[in-house]
Amino acid sequence: MENGGPLVDIGSAAETVAAVEEEEVASVAPLHQIESLCMRCGENGTTRLLLTRIPHFREIVLMAFECPHCNERNNEVQFAGELQPRGCCYRLEVPAGRIEILNRQVVKSDSATIRVPELDFEIPPESQRGGLSTVEGILVRAADELESLQEERRKVDAVTAEAIDEFVTKLRSLVSGNAAFTLILDDPAGNSFIENPLAPTLDPLLSIKFYERTKEQQASLGFLVEPSPEEEPERQVDRDALAEENNVNVVQKEPHGSVGALAGRRAIAQGKAEDVAAALCRYSAPEEVDTLPSTCGACAAGCVTRFYSTKIPYFREVVVMATTCDLCGYRSSELKAGGEIPEKGNRITVYVQNVEDLSRDVIKSDMASVKVPELDLELASGTLGGIVTTVEGLITKISENLERVHGFSLGDSSDDWKRKKWLDFKSRLSKLTSLEEPWTLIIDDALASSFVSFTTDSVEDDKRLVVEEYERSWEQNEELGLNDMDTSSADNAYRRTE
Repeated sequence: MENGGPLVDIGSAAETVAAVEEEEVASVAPLHQIESLCMRCGENGTTRLLLTRIPHFREIVLMAFECPHCNERNNEVQFAGELQPRGCCYRLEVPAGRIEILNRQVVKSDSATIRVPELDFEIPPESQRGGLSTVEGILVRAADELESLQEERRKVDAVTAEAIDEFVTKLRSLVSGNAAFTLILDDPAGNSFIENPLAPTLDPLLSIKFYERTKEQQASLGFLVEPSPEEEPERQVDRDALAEENNVNVVQKEPHGSVGALAGRRAIAQGKAEDVAAALCRYSAPEEVDTLPSTCGACAAGCVTRFYSTKIPYFREVVVMATTCDLCGYRSSELKAGGEIPEKGNRITVYVQNVEDLSRDVIKSDMASVKVPELDLELASGTLGGIVTTVEGLITKISENLERVHGFSLGDSSDDWKRKKWLDFKSRLSKLTSLEEPWTLIIDDALASSFVSFTTDSVEDDKRLVVEEYERSWEQNEELGLNDMDTSSADNAYRRTE
């Protein structure tokens, strides 16, 4: 074959790609060519596959199809790595006249949705396949696709064609920078990305939120999703109707352990809060562990979550949870704060000066933000999730996370000034753990669910650890959902039962 190697079958290519991946030699991954059907003319064309890795980002498969009979061409990007534990939603504000923002690189996975609220415009996942582009490229491609069938549409429906022409004009005005707009990239798989040229500092025009996937999103990604208690009766009625129609006897089956689990949940729901807390917290030793039936966050299979409750001195009661899936090997661990929501948030400041400070235990909750003033480093809440580590381990996780998310700034295609900026920041970040200079760690938690251990007998005697309480702002309460929370009916019900 011209300009390429011999054709191979899909099985051989997959085995070779898997071997290369195991050896972690992505830089020398071969280019595979597979004969595949052209969807335009029905003849056989060639698909070229290349497994590569964006430095410090993720593994991807680059695919390019070409048909020598009708000259049809197509290319796309698919992610070869695993799905992320949570979905992500990027929001980019593009002011009018800021043409440079349109050049930001965008990684869009197959499951991502792109929206422009100002035009009430949405690009569904099936409309544009996964790919590597820019903000401008995404909008231009959408406008071109809308215009592709305009001539045929004018012959059939002139009114609709005229409306589409007006909309495309508005869409292209965004590309030219004549109007301000907002680009929202929502990906339940968590594999999409918008470049932040100001990294590692926060970009005032770019925000990101991580969220737990819904059952509908889990199902759209191909996971097995168990029906909710509200949906189960409807499904049972459908099964009974189908069985009656086919004159088949239906035998109701209960999964093993479900009767006891339902009874346990019912007992918790009907019991008093004090009794439930006493039952869950009767053991303080880690070896006394309770279990709960759960669902794997990766493959949606049934698994077991182990948990125990303990109290951290000078902090609060916490629940340590760990989930392991025997089917796919997925593992996760987290720490949840117990008890009621505190009336105030807290801000923990650690003045790191020696190795003893690097060894302090750290509990960072999901809502806590992290700052290092000496580096102008600030991580928004939810960036790293809830973790239990040390001060040194927290800095290491921050470094790894920044390299993974902002890998474009370190790749071969990045500008020299961007790469130099990142390498300089990385060296400054490594100096924190080597203690070449004293530095400050600030953990701000609106829920007061974070903790840093002290090195003296009491927290008051630790001069390098400062814990401050503050009143939450209205915006913080709104983000936490506390402004609309009304527990008066529940409080009255508990008072009547006492």
